[in-house]
Amino acid sequence: MKVEIREAVTTSEIKKFVRFPHKLYKNCKQYVPVLDKDEIRSLTESPSLRYCKLRLWLAYSDHNRIVGRIAGIYNPRAKEYHNNKRIRFGWFDFVEDIEVAAALLGKVEEWGVSLGMEEIHGPLGYNTWYRQGVLIEGFENTPPANCLYNYPYYRSILEQLGYGKQLDWKQIKLIANVGVPDKLKRINEMIMERYKLRIADIEMFKNNDKLLLEFFESYNTSFRNIDNFVPLDKEEILEIGRQYIPLLKKELTCVILDQNNKIAAFAICFPSFSEALKKAHGKLFPFGWYHIYRSFKKFDSIDLMIMGAAKEWQNTGISSVIHTYLATRFKELDLQYAITNPQAEENSVFKVWERYTYSPYMKRRCYIKSLQKA
Repeated sequence: MKVEIREAVTTSEIKKFVRFPHKLYKNCKQYVPVLDKDEIRSLTESPSLRYCKLRLWLAYSDHNRIVGRIAGIYNPRAKEYHNNKRIRFGWFDFVEDIEVAAALLGKVEEWGVSLGMEEIHGPLGYNTWYRQGVLIEGFENTPPANCLYNYPYYRSILEQLGYGKQLDWKQIKLIANVGVPDKLKRINEMIMERYKLRIADIEMFKNNDKLLLEFFESYNTSFRNIDNFVPLDKEEILEIGRQYIPLLKKELTCVILDQNNKIAAFAICFPSFSEALKKAHGKLFPFGWYHIYRSFKKFDSIDLMIMGAAKEWQNTGISSVIHTYLATRFKELDLQYAITNPQAEENSVFKVWERYTYSPYMKRRCYIKSLQKA
């Protein structure tokens, strides 16, 4: 296919960039569209753009039809934090044609070389709070609302173009209503008493920026050694709070405070609203809001968003306390199953979930390529 690559700069072009996946996955029942308004905001108003450089490209066929898209991201903080020279690619979607993928990736590769970068990797966002990774297993499943979906051909085409594995993230599906043995409950109660721990009232975090910043300080500490992680700064944290804090449900959230009222560990879950987003078709109005509202009021499955522990509380057994607390709540709510967020294979906190009845759900990969070979 003859391909022309054009940079998306104008408002109209950015809207086309955002809407392209809706057409590509029109007949795919697993695909979960994001809300167009949120996606446009991420590409034009994200606090990360204060220090990141972003470029967007669209691929056009010889019939002037859009056949692919890609974003290039230069994150200087990632460069400093991990002491490497890597350009990121993300928002990567394309029809099944290697020439389209090659042309799109070529633009990011060229840009990376011009910036002095030595490698390209992705799909990634500005930081780990964004959707990331190419789906390589679990194509028959619907992803959580904050996760990417792609066709199987993405993997083979990337590998044909010289991209290899940097790291994998896995997701599992848990039976949620089994609860925990009384013996384990008693052990966790003893841990709470011994260390003078308590469960925070999640309402404390609403309209309280100080606590929100403290929470994400713990988040930054917990994930500091994970590949591709970039610590969130104040403005990024406040933006995340604006989006997600109003959605928190007390029965699906666990934040543990130590005797000094400092955050020791945390876990946040949301009702699964993937099916609601499918019905919304990327639009909040006229009826998208209603489907999303209903999914938060009546649900039998959840998405496990994030979990972690402050540095001084890691490897103390506190993650078991969180999992016991949540598993007890899940049984009380008679939830059927829970899907974990993508977690790097080396994340030790994630391994606690594997004690429960589970099955593999999805697997994602971050690809990398040397620009010296580009």
